[in-house]
Amino acid sequence: MSNLVRVAIGAVIVGKPLPWTVYDTAGNVLLRQGYVVNSEAQLEQLFERGLFYPHTPVRPDVPEPDAVEDSRIYNPFADYQGLLEALETTLGAIANRDETARQQLLDLALFIDRMCLQAQDACLALVHLYSVEPTASEQTLFYAILCQSTARELGLDDAQVLTLISAALTANLALLPFLDKLNNINKALTDQQRLVIHKHPILSANALKEAGIDDTHLLTIIQQHHEGPADTGYPAGLADEDIVPGARMLALAEHYTAMITRRAYRDRLPVPDALKTIKIDHRDRPEPSIFRALLTILTPFPPGTLVRLANNEVAVVTHRPVRNGGTRAHALIGPKGDLYSGGGFKRDCSLLEFSIRAFENTETLPSMDFGLLWGFG
Repeated sequence: MSNLVRVAIGAVIVGKPLPWTVYDTAGNVLLRQGYVVNSEAQLEQLFERGLFYPHTPVRPDVPEPDAVEDSRIYNPFADYQGLLEALETTLGAIANRDETARQQLLDLALFIDRMCLQAQDACLALVHLYSVEPTASEQTLFYAILCQSTARELGLDDAQVLTLISAALTANLALLPFLDKLNNINKALTDQQRLVIHKHPILSANALKEAGIDDTHLLTIIQQHHEGPADTGYPAGLADEDIVPGARMLALAEHYTAMITRRAYRDRLPVPDALKTIKIDHRDRPEPSIFRALLTILTPFPPGTLVRLANNEVAVVTHRPVRNGGTRAHALIGPKGDLYSGGGFKRDCSLLEFSIRAFENTETLPSMDFGLLWGFG
């Protein structure tokens, strides 16, 4: 396999599912996507054997916006690494003022929108499955997914949705080189680090303008996504009512993602606590429909979260309730604590036997076959 790329040290994290299938030096499969490394010793042994992942095209193959029909099958799990590479390339084009930067950003936003429209449950699962300790690029992708879902729930038109996704992908452009380091700091920030954080909305917007991306609404969302409430935001200290809705949606996506991810200076918040925090923190804010929209698309049991069922199985939520059925999950661990072989079992949580009794708060996810669980074959 000539397209294999060596996995960098630090790319695989204990307790976090593998984002791609990995191979040895001969091209043999070592571990499939979704496998969870459970110890540092196991991780060291794997790197000794040589870990590689398949390099994918850095720009998704996006049909033209006016195409009559888009017949592509979107698989968020298979596309995950390609999307992260596309994001890195797009942000690099913007930073380098490449003449293709505008089109690259539009292509990537369009790809994410169509992927979420076709496979929203799987996209939301990405956010929760990889929230253990995400990289800065992964966090950015999560913001885009949550913004797209919120915007579509609110009924925004295509142009507005693409603008919001583009803002989510680029709002932290000036901060990205420092973000992984900042997330791993467990002591007080320096004055220089605080200055970088405070200025990044303006610096990111300026970088887009210098690359020829001068959409006024897009730039406003970026500049305002850390403003409010009660004049406590930055960089301009705007009054709450002066913040545009798109900036509120992006700020909410960032807030939720931050709460459910682990940082060096704090543990991650369990998903039900994060959902409760959103309800409490934002109930008196302007435009409450935005916060209700996010809670609606996440549902009380978001895809990708682990739950304990009434029969004492541990399952991963795969699909949100639909009109003719309840939440669907896939049982991975049996009532006695044994890991099911053969991929586990589908469960309809509207049935009393398989009703959800509680979230399962575990830092280490069980290994799972994402393609199988979400029906991608």
